[in-house]
Amino acid sequence: MACRVCFVCTGNICRSPMAESVFRAHVQEAGFGGLVEVDSAGTDGWHEGDGADPRTVTVLRNHGYDSAHTARRFQASWFSRLDLVIALDASHLKALRHLAPTAQDADKVRLLRSYARPSPSTRAVPADAAGGDLDVPDPYYGGIDGFEECLEMVEAASEGLLAAVRESVKGQVA
Repeated sequence: MACRVCFVCTGNICRSPMAESVFRAHVQEAGFGGLVEVDSAGTDGWHEGDGADPRTVTVLRNHGYDSAHTARRFQASWFSRLDLVIALDASHLKALRHLAPTAQDADKVRLLRSYARPSPSTRAVPADAAGGDLDVPDPYYGGIDGFEECLEMVEAASEGLLAAVRESVKGQVA
């Protein structure tokens, strides 16, 4: 049985499609392609049917990630088929837990940066361990640098998230 992960931001055009693309690449690289399903959505439907923000597409492509995406809104009914719902900031975490039909569903919601690990090169302490902010800031109203920063945060958390998912699919790898 596959582990199903959905990343959620506000409009599903910047942060969550970026996280989806990066995490899907990590899943494929780890050989878990058939065991982990990766998706994304937004808490609001403002951009439903749109592609990812052009700056998201540019940053993803510049770093070798797939950028195919169509925005959609997260639905409460999805909780029943998802194992993890990964919020990109505290407002999404709150909205998703409020939307969850059951306490068990609310427990599936986690902040992406809660999975961040120290960088081997800098030995930097993840924000949660340092008592810092776990939000991935919304880059929408800024320039390309904000999208690059978003990608760095997503990449930093993806390894830890992959380790957690690896535990849930342990024994299913042939």
